[in-house]
Amino acid sequence: MTEMPSADLPEGVESPLDAALTARDRRVLDMVRAAVRHDEAVLAYQPVMQARAPHRVAFYEGLVRVLDPTGRVIPAKDFMPLVEDTALGRELDCAALRMGLATLAAFPDLRLSLNMSARSIGYAKWRRTLDEGLAGAPTAGERLILEITETSAMTVPELVIDFMDDLQSHGIAFALDDFGAGVTAFRYFKDFFFDAVKIDGQFIRGIDSDPGNQVLTKALVSIARHFDMFVVAESVERPEEAAFLSGIGVDCLQGYLFAAPTVRPPWLAVPPDRAIA
Repeated sequence: MTEMPSADLPEGVESPLDAALTARDRRVLDMVRAAVRHDEAVLAYQPVMQARAPHRVAFYEGLVRVLDPTGRVIPAKDFMPLVEDTALGRELDCAALRMGLATLAAFPDLRLSLNMSARSIGYAKWRRTLDEGLAGAPTAGERLILEITETSAMTVPELVIDFMDDLQSHGIAFALDDFGAGVTAFRYFKDFFFDAVKIDGQFIRGIDSDPGNQVLTKALVSIARHFDMFVVAESVERPEEAAFLSGIGVDCLQGYLFAAPTVRPPWLAVPPDRAIA
């Protein structure tokens, strides 16, 4: 087979593949921008279950989604990598926080976790949204968990530590998301005072038959326990995984074994004063 020559493109000219990817990314950004502008972001809720059988809901995670022009729900994996480090990402954090606080205000038996970027800490609109939401629902702070990914937390660790210290005095809890997947510097870890860690799914899938994942997950659980942190395992998809994780002392389990995220959570089927979290 004759090898095709690799022609150099003129400076400033994209290859057809690069052009296609750029156009796709532009379409995604336009879709997210329109969803934020027209208040078409929504939360999809996934239960986080107690690890010990019988499994009961410990709390729910609210995951931000956007609607495309046809009304189809678009998952975060399809847009978040493009917007997470932008002003648009901050606007999505504000939208998720606003919706989450409204849900906590409407359903006083509910406990809810929401994702945020460390970059939103200094975003005035995000903090204003939080303060207004807490003022309108005095018990919401005690039922709110803010999740910050390991990678995001390490971008500005000192700022995250001060931020957590401030908000924990209001009863808000914090979870370190994707624990084990990022680059946590353990010289900071002891200063963070996270209330919980969520072990990244890459260590959980197939853990019942994967000795390497078993060793690594046990080590992560041990670290969390040393710092008195609650432990959640993400991406649990099989009963065998759930059984192993329960056996090593994981507190809660989250994943498709129990339920997929849904924009129609169970509490919407009953009046707010009768909702069960």
